[in-house]
Formats: sequence, C-alpha cells, structure tokens
Amino acid sequence: MARSKRKSQHRFKVEATATRKERAVLVAIVKRYQSLEKTNEYLDELEFLAETAGVKTIYRFTQKLDNPDRRHFVGKGKLEEIRAYVKAEEPDVLIFDDDLSPSQTRNLEQELQCKIIDRSILILQIFTLRAKTAQAKAQVELAQYEYLLPRLTRMWTHLSRQKGGIGMRGPGETELETDRRIVRDKIALLRNKLEKIDKQSITRRKSRERMARVALVGYTNVGKSTLMRLLTKADVFAENKLFATVDATVRKLVWDRIPFLLSDTVGFIRKLPTTLIESFKSTLAEITESDILLHIIDVAHPSFEEHLEVVTKTLVEIGAGEKPIILIFNKIDLYRTPDLVDENGEEISDRPPTIEELKKMYIGKLPKAVFISATSKQNIQELRMVLLEEVKKVHFSIYPNYV
Repeated sequence: MARSKRKSQHRFKVEATATRKERAVLVAIVKRYQSLEKTNEYLDELEFLAETAGVKTIYRFTQKLDNPDRRHFVGKGKLEEIRAYVKAEEPDVLIFDDDLSPSQTRNLEQELQCKIIDRSILILQIFTLRAKTAQAKAQVELAQYEYLLPRLTRMWTHLSRQKGGIGMRGPGETELETDRRIVRDKIALLRNKLEKIDKQSITRRKSRERMARVALVGYTNVGKSTLMRLLTKADVFAENKLFATVDATVRKLVWDRIPFLLSDTVGFIRKLPTTLIESFKSTLAEITESDILLHIIDVAHPSFEEHLEVVTKTLVEIGAGEKPIILIFNKIDLYRTPDLVDENGEEISDRPPTIEELKKMYIGKLPKAVFISATSKQNIQELRMVLLEEVKKVHFSIYPNYV
C-alpha cells in the first residue's frame, strides 16, 4: 500500500513538473531618445514571444544605456539588482531583448547562476515548435547550429582548469574541437539536404510560372493566415500567437475565370535573426518570385507604422523591395484613435472609424491601400476587386491573346 502511495506521489510530481511553465525575467536597455513607452512596447512583444514559447514572464528589468556593457550587457549596479532578484525569486531563465555575444552570455551565467538566453534563441525556439515540413525543420535546425557554433566555448567552461603543458591539449579543449567539428559536419549535412529540397521546390515553382503569383507578407500576428483562409476557403492554421505560420502555404484560386496562386508566408518581426533569414531563403522564394505582394498591416496596433517599416526593410533585404505591393490595413474593427473626428468635428474614439473616414486619413499619403477586417469580413469585396485588377495585369502579360 505504501509502495503504491509512493508511486502515486511520484507520478503526481512528474505530471506537475511537466505542466509547470518556465518562469522568465525580461531584460532590456533603453537607448538614447527611446521613450519608456516604446521600451515597454518592445518588452510586451518579448513577453508575447516568451508566452508563445510556453514561458511565463514574472518580472522586467530595464536600464538606460547608450550602448550595452561589453562584459555583462547591463551596468554593474543593474547587474547587482538582477542578482538579488534572481537569488530571491529563483526564475528559470533570463531573456534579453537584444543578441548577446558568447562572452556576455558566459559572464552573465557565471555571475547570476541562471539560464541566459537572448531574443534570437527565443525566436529560434518558437520556429522549432512551429516547423511542420521536412524543409522547415531542416531550415530551423540549420539556423540553430549556425547560431550555436560561435557560442560553443561556454559549454566547456567547467573543464577550463584542465590544461596541458607544451605540446599537450587539455580534455576540455579536445572536446570543444570535437564538438565544433560535429556541428560543422551537421551544418554541411543540413545544407546538402536543403539543396536537394530546394531543387525540388524550384521544379515545383517552375511549373507555376504560367500563372500569376501573389504572396501575403507582413509582421507576425497581423492576420495573414486568417485572410488566407477567408480568400481560399481552405483549412489554413491561424492562431493568436507569434509565428503561427512557418511553412509557406500555396493555394490555387480562380476569380472571374482568371487562375492565380496565393501563398501565405512566414511573418517578419523586429530584430529577426539573420541566421533565420539565411536558412529560410528557399521558403522566402515564395515572396521573391511572386508577381504581387499583399502587405498585411494590423492597423489597430499602436506601432503599426513601425511594423510597416520593418517589413518594408526586410523585403528590400531579401530582394523583393521593387515588387508591386497592395497595402492591406487589417483589423479596422479594433482601430481607435483619440484624434479622429467626424464631419461635425466631434471625437469618434469610442467607435471604430468607417472605411471612408480611414481613407480620408491615409489615402494620398500611401500607395494603393485597402482597409478590411478579416475576422468580421468587412470590405473583403473591395480587396477582391483591387487584387483581381492587379492579377489580370500579370495574367494578360503572360497570355496577351487570352479572352
């Protein structure tokens, strides 16, 4: 009986550990001319990233610094403050909103005796959870190994005192070199694997060259997958979490007897790791090889203009900056602004503005734009008309004699 009770208690402990969320502390520096409001907004995004990865945020630390400290990212006083909190509350992990150098990570772990990760490794972890296809899994794994390679030294610090004399190498150094070789071999293997997958993808994309191709792009969590599902009436995964879509999804549509392809692509984000951009080049080819881009923007987000800039900059970086773009301002049913007034001069911040009011505010300042709500299906007909007009231009350039 006692044995059975002990087994039951052990099972309960295991289950409790399995369901318990990791507890995280967020750390960010406030650079010159950056407001506290903007810093909190950035930390809100970092907290959302942590939540998407299954981690609960319990506290935040910020410090005003022009540049991160070379040794510990934060200054000595803030480091002591963080150390006291970590000792008292025992969080599972500290997450930094900027990339840490290998030496900064090592120094922080030694000083704080706590797991340290930065924004890039957090995003990589989310991509690992989200990747479904063999291609996406290989791309994420490649990005992880490329990120890990220069940081391998901190994994062997426990052997640092075992050094050999002249002509001798300590076991720590030997293990480190072996580990580097294994990682380099793994990187080479993954690159070869992705090259083969890319060749298959290129063959598939060539078969689509005789059709107009449209790609949905935008900041993460702006509603791309929801719009994709609405336009294609297909079962496309959509969720209120960051990077709900990692794999590119392509669907064929026929509107007004004009066939075209519509693809949903991975969302962009501020400080997207360069290793991910490099590894996902074949997936991003759905964007670079498209004829038309639908840039989806969450107009209800307080920083939607900054998000627009981040995506625009990323499109330029991947070679898609010159493509025809239709701006789709989504979530108009959630949009509010204290500065908006109606035709009588009265504030209308207690209700969402009408499409006509939004057009008065933005049309003229922006290129071709459409205001919609994908969830409530507002103004989808205008989007269809604008998109079909652009698709027809591409289609008739391919088939000039098509009637």
